Amino acid sequence: MPSNNKQRRQGDEESGMQEKVITLATPVFFLLIFIELLVGLWRGRNTYRLNDAINNISLGVLSQVSGVFMQVLRVGIYAWLASHIALFKLPADSLWVWLSGLLLYDLCYYWLHRCGHEVNVLWAAHVVHHQSEDYNLSTALRQTSSGPILGWIFYAPMALLGYPAEVFAALALIDLLYQFWVHTQQIGKLGWLDRVFVTPSNHRVHHGVNDIYLDKNYGGILILWDRLFGSFIEEREQEPVVYGTRSPLRSWNPLWANVEVYKTLWLDAWRTRLWRDKLHIWLAAPGWRPADVAANWPSVPFDIARPLYHPQLSRAAQVYCLLQFAILLLVTTHFLAAQIAMPWLAGLGYAAWLTAGLWIVGGLIEMRPRYIALEAVRLGATSLGVWLARAWFGAASLTPLMLSAIILLSLASMIALWPIFKRSSTMHGHLSHQ
Repeated sequence: MPSNNKQRRQGDEESGMQEKVITLATPVFFLLIFIELLVGLWRGRNTYRLNDAINNISLGVLSQVSGVFMQVLRVGIYAWLASHIALFKLPADSLWVWLSGLLLYDLCYYWLHRCGHEVNVLWAAHVVHHQSEDYNLSTALRQTSSGPILGWIFYAPMALLGYPAEVFAALALIDLLYQFWVHTQQIGKLGWLDRVFVTPSNHRVHHGVNDIYLDKNYGGILILWDRLFGSFIEEREQEPVVYGTRSPLRSWNPLWANVEVYKTLWLDAWRTRLWRDKLHIWLAAPGWRPADVAANWPSVPFDIARPLYHPQLSRAAQVYCLLQFAILLLVTTHFLAAQIAMPWLAGLGYAAWLTAGLWIVGGLIEMRPRYIALEAVRLGATSLGVWLARAWFGAASLTPLMLSAIILLSLASMIALWPIFKRSSTMHGHLSHQ
């Protein structure tokens, strides 16, 4: 038991380190996003839409919040494997361990990424990153919340070989941070770099739904793996990349984005009569469906010329949603810093509050009338909660000034809700998966 507790603590420490680095890097991410936006406007090639960018970043926030409760899957299991079944014990202070580890991590990532496109249950997690119909630096922040459930399996070989957990966690962070800059349309081809590394040109291809680009260029840092295993294709000027998925999400709901494909697989598994198909569908390639299900519930053919999902939003509604989203972003940084010392139940409540806020803002951007009432409930519950507790989820006591500011901001938002959103449309974006 002491050994298990030690591994759990080590996993918590390494995951905490990742969260701290990502939190510190976040201002840099937003600065680069702002610069990319300015460059796009200056060139007359703006690649941003407010609704899509908010949805992308919401999914990144949700991934970080949920990751707090998946630490045992993200690093804890790796730490246990490295401690109990490793064939060797590699030194964490050796340069060759770090260099060879980075190569091996990137190779493991390649196969995780490739299987994420070739196996339904893995695609159900990875699809989140591909749902955006735009392509810009905010797309890099669009991350799954369920990926750690099975993703750890692909890094088990590193644990078996004895790469220390702290090395693994740092390499995972390096690989993740590297991939941020490749999500842009403002950087063209880069010559010899395109032949060795994953670059914006190479990764644009990966996000394409064009027949010629589909399921290509899986590398994280090195594109050499794709060249070696036959999954590489070069971006072609005569074939502009069309972004998104073959079954468009058509929603700004971050919760729906995470469960959309899982629900579809579950329904197909429930509907089919054959037990082998009920099991096979989870391991089959995306797009495969049992014959009886496909006959009774046919898919809608994919149309690459489909219009972008873009419910119209008034300027006032855009400002309101952007303001509430900015507040949620700022509060998320407090959650990630404070949750380490918070009781588990209080942390769970805090995470639920953040999740509800992101979900409701997404509904408001979709112009769904019922979310006006849900937003009023959220704001009212927030005011009442801090008034009664005189604290913020048990993490910090509130001074009279802070308490007044929270209540006044909530009340002002509630007053603004109805006049801003009274013209809400009834447009719906759910049930989009075929």
